[in-house]
Amino acid sequence: MAAREEQERKPREKDERRQYVNFAFYKVDPAWRRLPVEDRKCGKLQFLQTVRKYETDIMVIAYSLVGIRGDCDFMLWRIGYELPKFQEMTAELLGTGLGQYLTTPYSYLAMTKRSTYVREHHHADQEGTRLRLTPGQFRYLFVYPFVKTRAWYRLTQPARQGMMNEHIEIGHRFPTVRLNTTYSFGLDDQEFVVAFESDRPEHFLDLVMELRHAETSNYTLRDTPIFTCIHHELERVLELLGG
Repeated sequence: MAAREEQERKPREKDERRQYVNFAFYKVDPAWRRLPVEDRKCGKLQFLQTVRKYETDIMVIAYSLVGIRGDCDFMLWRIGYELPKFQEMTAELLGTGLGQYLTTPYSYLAMTKRSTYVREHHHADQEGTRLRLTPGQFRYLFVYPFVKTRAWYRLTQPARQGMMNEHIEIGHRFPTVRLNTTYSFGLDDQEFVVAFESDRPEHFLDLVMELRHAETSNYTLRDTPIFTCIHHELERVLELLGG
């Protein structure tokens, strides 16, 4: 009996594991584009092979920001269960021919966690109820770090829940936009990293405008910088670097 209970508990414990989430933004030194073509091609291949080496441990979804922001060229959305693996992978990436010409102007670390505001508000695969992210299904990704005011945390739970209910209701008006909230308390400078996925940027713009009218916006301390990212396979992301 005890052995059976142990076997039944193990799958549940595995399902309850929380993921580490990293949004790593990279900028290419212009000197890299002046290298011989073969050197650039070799460096990109080394970078690609290194990412593939870690794909059994870390899910990597690639996005390009070329032509969108001036301070970063591409972003790797990395998701896994072992934080040291992120460090090992990064060290190897920076040692490649391409990596030697990369800087990291932004890198955000967070974890998945069940929201305290959606326990009685369930929809299929609803944001806030997932400990396992399934990203990369949409063309566009909008990412930003998020910090609330200290006054928010001094409110009662019912007061916060009421405002969040309004916030959630507004989100449901835009079913083409999918939200992924991850938590950074004690792990990084921000409190949350929010990542909105959509095939319709105009719908995301309208959603953000609507949320400005919500009462919760009174308790936003910081929600910048904001990154608009376009999803491509990693090979294409590297091609867009101009080399």
